[in-house]
Amino acid sequence: MTELKKTPLNAAHRALGAKMVDFGGWDMPVQYPTGIIAEHLAVRTRVGLFDVSHMGEIRVKGPQAMAFLDWLTPNAVTRLAHGQIHYTAFLYENGTFVDDLLLHKIKDDEFLLVVNASNIDKDLAWVQSHSAKWDVTVSNESDETGQVALQGPLSLAVLQPLVDIDLAQIKYYWFAFGTFQGLPVMVARTGYTGEDGYEVYCPAGRTEGVWNAIMESGKAHGLVPTGLGCRNTLRLESKMALYGHEIDDTTNALEADLGWIVKLQKGDFLGRDALVRAKEQGLSRKLVGFRMDEKRDIARDHMDVLVDGRKAGHVTSGAPSTTCGANLGLCYVPLSHSALGSRIEIEIRGKACAAEVVATPFYHRAK
Repeated sequence: MTELKKTPLNAAHRALGAKMVDFGGWDMPVQYPTGIIAEHLAVRTRVGLFDVSHMGEIRVKGPQAMAFLDWLTPNAVTRLAHGQIHYTAFLYENGTFVDDLLLHKIKDDEFLLVVNASNIDKDLAWVQSHSAKWDVTVSNESDETGQVALQGPLSLAVLQPLVDIDLAQIKYYWFAFGTFQGLPVMVARTGYTGEDGYEVYCPAGRTEGVWNAIMESGKAHGLVPTGLGCRNTLRLESKMALYGHEIDDTTNALEADLGWIVKLQKGDFLGRDALVRAKEQGLSRKLVGFRMDEKRDIARDHMDVLVDGRKAGHVTSGAPSTTCGANLGLCYVPLSHSALGSRIEIEIRGKACAAEVVATPFYHRAK
């Protein structure tokens, strides 16, 4: 049996009484004694602190770095300014997903790619295998990098006393370099919860010190440590895709409702021809959000989705929504049933339970 990987905060989670689970080969906290609902509400109303040190960091440098990444990903890398981030993907030639990622432009010849923890090795091999014809260097900095995510409306108040960066001046999906109590760090205004917040990147060996300082600074603001359980319910409410659920090597970017990251007009990129064909031929299915009619009916991941009484797919993500007060989910349905108000059913314990296609994201934070 392969031993689970551990982040630099593993001991800290255990000291806080976290319930630990196997998450893609990593020993990660799913919740703390406060519970998933309390952690979820803390992020929506105050502030929560996540360990995301399991995520992967791949650095691409060199004279052709921008051109290479503009070809390797569907979003428009050439439009990014220094210090700006965008959400994008690695696509196979058929337009389906290798992975999704955040791409940070440091300079014209230097970029940091943040990829999913379970896909680090696959993504690194993907980038390296396509880089041979380009004047770039590709390095995996995942093991040397720690990362924590401070999420919620009070994030700025908690983090600002600890850094020499004017956090208010960092726009959403931008980043800056500075120091955290004298330690060089990178701070990005990003997250996976639908709330405002910041992700702090630091040397792996200093992650626990960063975590502890934020926990201490957050006491006066009601900060709680937060785990994977509430991270999942928060991102579901905000309709943020999860690799292996909403997106994988069987789903293309257009049917995943991610056409906004596909810039067909920018020129050639890997997977473009397939997506052009898919657009011309018309989609056969689309990712939608749904709400269960009855509060007693809870849709869970992998449950069958029925359209006109016949199986049409499965729930990619489903859970009760603490914020919205309803049982929600995401699934792929035929285009004929993708319009708002369309009726579908979810098979729960052998019973077809009624649901309605509704607008997404389910939750919008106040600006």
